[in-house]
Amino acid sequence: MGYYDDHTQGRYREQRSKRGSVFLASLTGAIIGAILVILAVPTLSKQGILPYKLAEDQNQAVETDTNNVKNVVEKVSYDMETDTTKAVEKTGDAVVGINNIQSTNFWSDNSGSSEEATGTGSGVIYKKEGNKAYVVTNHHVVEGATRLEVSMDDGTKIAAKLLGSDVWTDLAVLEIDASKIKRIASFGNSDSLKMGEPVIAIGNPLGATFSGSVTQGIISGVKRTIPVDINQDGVVDWQSEVLQTDAAINPGNSGGALINMAGQVIGINSMKISQETVEGIGLSIPINSAIPIIENLEQFGIVKRPYMGVDLKSVEEIPAYYQEEALKLPDDVNYGVALRQVVPNSPASRAGLQELDVIVEMDGEKIKNVIDLRKHLYQKKEVGDKMKVKYYREGKLKETTLTLSLEKLE
Repeated sequence: MGYYDDHTQGRYREQRSKRGSVFLASLTGAIIGAILVILAVPTLSKQGILPYKLAEDQNQAVETDTNNVKNVVEKVSYDMETDTTKAVEKTGDAVVGINNIQSTNFWSDNSGSSEEATGTGSGVIYKKEGNKAYVVTNHHVVEGATRLEVSMDDGTKIAAKLLGSDVWTDLAVLEIDASKIKRIASFGNSDSLKMGEPVIAIGNPLGATFSGSVTQGIISGVKRTIPVDINQDGVVDWQSEVLQTDAAINPGNSGGALINMAGQVIGINSMKISQETVEGIGLSIPINSAIPIIENLEQFGIVKRPYMGVDLKSVEEIPAYYQEEALKLPDDVNYGVALRQVVPNSPASRAGLQELDVIVEMDGEKIKNVIDLRKHLYQKKEVGDKMKVKYYREGKLKETTLTLSLEKLE
């Protein structure tokens, strides 16, 4: 009997031990299963099999499909304010549209005329003073206009007065009524720009449909020089110094703002290189170069540049035969600027310069062509300055000094 009791108790202990082991194993399995489910849910959620969060979350909505399967749609709200959005908020409203309106004949027999918008561009409101506001844009945006309008971001159109325009720098300044102007742009420092620095272009590509468009890129190059044919005769008249950016710039962006991440204008968008094999080369006038031009146009309607009173042609564009026979240049001189005409009573005339003289040096600086001469004259000299000139006449090197004056416009 005692054996039976011991034996019975032993079996009881053995069964209890087995049940404890089973329970422990089951608990362990449940825990592992729960962990696997937790790890699997995000993956299944991404695959559209399970929702990531429970439907009880207050930012979620529950939808039921035709099979009574509940689908959870999570509503997520993000705060997307960044340096880019802050910069655009600071300057965006100061970028406006420019409508170039010209008179046109609308009957074949020319019995009447009308006005129509022949082009659109962009502009930047940079100053507000009293009841007037001032807008900078491109010369080519306003060229040929009989009337100009500024379009605000809310569609309001304001009549604009052209104060002045400069073909050499492709800049123009407009004056408008300031009563509806709420924001003006601030100018930055384009001389401090670094390669790779992020920038934002704001303007109206393709007109009003895409007004206020924002594109972002980087500074791809500084102090680029681009040849410009001012009078479209196939001869380069000037080398424009510009900033290069890969921010998208399209027709209609001209005159708009290129801004830094502080929301400051560091360039006036002017052009892009448009070729099938070229992508992402936009060009902008550096604001440090533009400011003195803007100030001149605003105050005087012109850019006060020094004036010589000559008509020029680069020697490199003249056939060798005429270099020798007409200009009588020495064999080793194949550079310089020939004077095709000297205006009577001009600074050049008073200094003794004549037709067919060939200028080769100014203030000790070699002058290779017309562009060199203009850069020296426009960028290094001012009205009233004296300038030493070396030139060839009849094969002999001569020197004179002239006093620069302000060009008189007809």
